[in-house]
Amino acid sequence: MKYSIMHALTYSYDSPVRFSTQYLRLTPRDTARQTVVSWKLETPGQPMRTIDGYGNVLHVLTLDKPVSEITIFVSGRVETSPALDQPSDFTGTPLSPLLFMRPTGLTRADAELASFVEAFRRRAGTVSGLRELAAAVQKRSPGASAEELSHHFIACGRHLGLPSRYVSGYACSGGKSGDAMAIHAWAEAWLDERWRSFDVAQGTAAGEGHIKIAIGADYLDACPIRGVRTGGGKETLIARADVTVEPQQ
Repeated sequence: MKYSIMHALTYSYDSPVRFSTQYLRLTPRDTARQTVVSWKLETPGQPMRTIDGYGNVLHVLTLDKPVSEITIFVSGRVETSPALDQPSDFTGTPLSPLLFMRPTGLTRADAELASFVEAFRRRAGTVSGLRELAAAVQKRSPGASAEELSHHFIACGRHLGLPSRYVSGYACSGGKSGDAMAIHAWAEAWLDERWRSFDVAQGTAAGEGHIKIAIGADYLDACPIRGVRTGGGKETLIARADVTVEPQQ
């Protein structure tokens, strides 16, 4: 399936921002189940492009002149396959799954969560068992965001001894014929020598409608935008993401 994506973010401030540095993870890479046909990032300054320690495309945008508004715009085309899981990471040298065993501040299982997940220990080594765990995580936290549910699932996976990690990306809400997409989050767990995907919020695996942007130990490693600023006062964000499912040839 081919998707055309447009994503605009406008930050407005009560008073001028005198200095800011933003870390942008808004550019997808090729994986075993997605191919980036084209992609463009537009920012008010020239960002420095690099690859972070997880293999994500990272742009560092520094603005050293006063501004009252910052607009970031991305557009591109991505082709995805029906494959649900992936044998490795972004193209290049795979990371050791053991990197994703260490709990973080956002993925540490407290006593209540640790007690909850023990009921799934015997079947944690199977895909079906982990699907049951994902469904139970969703059920125990009604109203939780995709980010929160992903963190809960990751905490459970690591508590059970399974490398688990956070994924940020786009999810097409309308499936194959959808007309909207939004920034989304899901999780992956290492099982049978491959990363198995778990979209806990939607109760599915990552399918054709999921476009991966970044991976990390938790949200802070993979969030689309993170930064610091001097000045600015109150911040207001207006964001919009649209998708067009391209007709098949």
